[in-house]
Amino acid sequence: MNDMLHRYQPRGGGVTGELVRGFDWSATSLGPMDGWSASLRTSVDIVLNSPMAMVLMWGPRHVMIYNDEYIKIAAGRHPAALGGTVPEVWPEIWNWNARILAAGLRGETQVHRECILPLLQDGLPVDHYFDLFYTPVHGDGDQVGGVLCTALELTARLEEGRQLKLATAELGAMNDALQAEAAAARDANRRVAEERGLLRALFEQAPSFMAVLRGPQHIFELANEHYISLVGRSELLGKSVEEALPEVRGQGFIDLLDKVYRSGVPFEGRQLKVDLNTADGRQRQRHIDFVYQPIKNDDGQVVGILVEGSDVTERIEGEERLRLAQQAGGIGTFEWFPETGEMDVSPTFRRIWGIADDELVTQHLLVGLVDERDQDKVGPSRMQLAQNPLEYVEYRVRRPLDGQVRWIARQGEVVEGPAPGQRRYVGVSFDVTERRLIENELHASQERMAAIFGQASVGLSELGLDGSFQRVNGALCTMLGRSSEELLSMNMNEIMHPDDVPGNTLLFRRLVETGESFSLEKRYLKPDGMQVWVSSNVSRLVDEHGQTRSLIAVKTDITERRRVEKALHELNETLEHRVEQEVSERTKAEDALRQAQKMEAVGQLTGGIAHDFNNVLQIISGNLHLLHHLSGNDGVMRQRLDTAIAAVERGAKLSSHLLAFARRQPLQPVVADLSRVVRNMDALLRRALGEAIDIVLVGGAGLWNTLVDRGQIENVILNLAINARDAMDGVGKLTIELGNVVLDEQYVHNLDVPAGQYVMLSVTDTGKGMSGSVLQRAFEPFFTTKPEGAGTGLGLSMAYGFVTQSRGHIRIYSEPGHGTGVKIYLPRTLMAEAADEVELSGVVTGGTETVLVVEDDVGVRATVVDMLGNLGYKVLKAEDGESALAVLQSGAQIDLLFTDVIMPGPVRSTDMARMAREMQPDIAVLFTSGYAQDIIVHEGRLDAGVELLSKPYRREELARKLRHVLANRQQQMRARQFDWAAAPAAGNAPAGTPGLDLTGHAPVPHGDVPSSLKILVVEDNLDSQLMVCELVGMLGHTVSGVSDGEAAWELLNEQHFDILFTDVSLPGMSGIALARMVLRDKPGMRIIFSTGYGKESMDELGFSASVLRKPYDLLELQAALEQA
Repeated sequence: MNDMLHRYQPRGGGVTGELVRGFDWSATSLGPMDGWSASLRTSVDIVLNSPMAMVLMWGPRHVMIYNDEYIKIAAGRHPAALGGTVPEVWPEIWNWNARILAAGLRGETQVHRECILPLLQDGLPVDHYFDLFYTPVHGDGDQVGGVLCTALELTARLEEGRQLKLATAELGAMNDALQAEAAAARDANRRVAEERGLLRALFEQAPSFMAVLRGPQHIFELANEHYISLVGRSELLGKSVEEALPEVRGQGFIDLLDKVYRSGVPFEGRQLKVDLNTADGRQRQRHIDFVYQPIKNDDGQVVGILVEGSDVTERIEGEERLRLAQQAGGIGTFEWFPETGEMDVSPTFRRIWGIADDELVTQHLLVGLVDERDQDKVGPSRMQLAQNPLEYVEYRVRRPLDGQVRWIARQGEVVEGPAPGQRRYVGVSFDVTERRLIENELHASQERMAAIFGQASVGLSELGLDGSFQRVNGALCTMLGRSSEELLSMNMNEIMHPDDVPGNTLLFRRLVETGESFSLEKRYLKPDGMQVWVSSNVSRLVDEHGQTRSLIAVKTDITERRRVEKALHELNETLEHRVEQEVSERTKAEDALRQAQKMEAVGQLTGGIAHDFNNVLQIISGNLHLLHHLSGNDGVMRQRLDTAIAAVERGAKLSSHLLAFARRQPLQPVVADLSRVVRNMDALLRRALGEAIDIVLVGGAGLWNTLVDRGQIENVILNLAINARDAMDGVGKLTIELGNVVLDEQYVHNLDVPAGQYVMLSVTDTGKGMSGSVLQRAFEPFFTTKPEGAGTGLGLSMAYGFVTQSRGHIRIYSEPGHGTGVKIYLPRTLMAEAADEVELSGVVTGGTETVLVVEDDVGVRATVVDMLGNLGYKVLKAEDGESALAVLQSGAQIDLLFTDVIMPGPVRSTDMARMAREMQPDIAVLFTSGYAQDIIVHEGRLDAGVELLSKPYRREELARKLRHVLANRQQQMRARQFDWAAAPAAGNAPAGTPGLDLTGHAPVPHGDVPSSLKILVVEDNLDSQLMVCELVGMLGHTVSGVSDGEAAWELLNEQHFDILFTDVSLPGMSGIALARMVLRDKPGMRIIFSTGYGKESMDELGFSASVLRKPYDLLELQAALEQA
């Protein structure tokens, strides 16, 4: 019961106060509230009842206690932040807080203006702007117990008004504090009177509007400039509100004033609308935050009302809310009869003590409600005193109804009864909590005034009538670059710029004589001679006789503002020049856009022309080759046919260049090392350029791989080299440079390529160079500066189209007389370099298979049918997809479908090919086109698994391509039909199984087949594995296939094998690691490595093994098996 009575509970605090009172503080490092020090309790009360956002961070763990205003800053962290530690609640700014708290615990006071703190919102950092004031709070001893932070968020405010708004909050707070002190300290000494004068000066300079009204008629006694500016008239003093501001009648403000005056309860309005008349009679509406604060005399009677507020029309949010509360208490009476223990108390007494109406009041009850710290002032021990035991005393009690701790004053007398010993005690009791708080505030206000004066963000000084400095704060010392001791020994004119002294002196004297405050922008000189521009607001302090005692100056550093204004002025002077530059840059950008659009349009046109041109060339070429085949020994005819065929090939090359520029040529990119490509072209380049041109290759070591069509990049390099030769007139130096580069976001800003890693190929000559106009048109097709007949004008346009189609970037650098450099950037790839492809060669042969030709052009179709028939094939023909499907549905067995990509009618060529495979699964498909578009080519690259013969083509190219496609068909058919589980053993294999001719080699002779071996093939690519197993089986060996090293090792331990045939790169265990294990545990087994990297990559194995480089043919495989 006694614990309940003595428990500490903080007062007030709104929502946060309720949370603090209900929080389990025993779970924190602060411990239960009953054990809190007096300093901590006082600090918590101040925080909870402050109108500004405050947070107290107490103890070594920095436990947080804050008020309602701070909730806006805590946001989503509230209410979990209450009772939490600073590093837990604000982890993203702990480095900042750690330094601040360490300094605070050392007793340092800190002010940080316009801080930018990146606070997390929805998981993302968002910059918030604050003015932060950190004050160390001492415990009951000499040690600092915690740090108090007052936070003013500036994020939503205009930049130009920050300092003014901060000054508003500070001066408003000072004004409120000093007004309260003035009401409670009527008998203070001369120093208090001087402080009142300072308050009056600050009242006049306060950025908020203020007025003092006297009496029930609300007569204007005082009004500052901001109030006069708000209402738009200056003749206020001595008039009532209703008389001075008749337009507010009916808006409710006068009713509110009457209510406040009658009740003594202040009224606070937020963002209320008020309609005011201007001097010319027009009406204007403003939004205001304001408070009507009753002014009471010593008897507690309301004698006037203080009006204070801010015009928030332009900034509704962000102003400090004014929260002032005051309770008025009555006087309670009591009678106590000690002999009987009876007590008789009035209802007011019960209300003051917080005792229910139906509860019996006894001495024991009242003594139990008194705080343990004041128990020596009450109780039986006091009854033993010779003097009056009920002399005047004040003590704290905890009211049982609401748990509040209140200060109670008690005064009583002893009344003797008619008989000896019959005494009774009568007296009064009243609540003095508010007076106690005022006295405490009055005591603290002087210290606070000194602290505010010293810590204010603006420069403050008190000046003597001669201009000497009498008081200065730290901000002013910092602003002027001088110590307080130095300033206090000086006159302001000594450090003011000489040009500003006369004007300042005139205004200074006028203020002393007439009291007219003034504002002035002027310059001060620092010790180093640097100028500081300040905005100075000066007003006077008067003594009790109304005479000027001293002057108060508020100074703001505007040096930066002045610098910005000067820069702005200079900037405006050059505005016309900057506008011209912007227009010029925009014109350049528009020209670049038009050029890109023109290039794209030309590309579309040339692509379409190339398509029709290739069909024409195909008819001519096919018929010429047929005539050539039939010409026999007629030498003159064969010569003329050869000349015509050469012309067709030149036309085909021209068409290819057009398609490359239009980015419609289907590319077949492979992973390539450009340094290897350039080295392989060395002999070709030297023959093309001649001995008089020196070729220099720079770089190439450690070059990244890139994905590129090898044939096309070689063509680009050759074209660039020939252009360089012509530009140098056959004599000079050609430099080919290779390197790894990274293009950043800034470089690719206006390009169609992403930032990243690229392989750079540069071709530079020492030729004549290009003019700006030539350089601008260099990539246009058919544009050339060479003499007529010396060039087509398609070399650079082809390079441009190819590089763009390869997702790269090309740029030309050139100046007349200084040569030309062409730089090509191709994207890096992390894939390994592809093996060199095996060229199809040998005698041109035909076949007896059945070919279905699908071609809509009558001339092309007739030519192709004749060529195929001449090669020995059975030929069926169709003019579109629908007629081709009719042929397939007739039951005719087709070996190969040879179709144009672009087909008329509703059935697309790709759909026709898919349906053909559904009807005849073993059918082969070969596409042909002069312009593949996007049907079988995507992003400029031929779709995987698609075979394409580009128009125009020669009879030999058609024959080889047909045999290649039909050979692949035969291999796929055998792979589907081969049953590896039923593969013949060595003894059952037919003698002399013929080899498969993949590259024009003759079949393997029967007598060369080695004796049957048992071979384990390890290959992770299933298609490759099936192919190798088929070839090994055709050679008469027993073969098993697995996809990884682990499965191979398991099978090797279960069965006997003669040869391990393994790829080097495997998932999991590598082929080399598997081979080492085999050599260790099965030393008699032979090993063959199959790799695409060549034998040189296996030189450092450390053991003997055969190496077969991919791709290989049947003869090479047979030889490897014989040598193993």
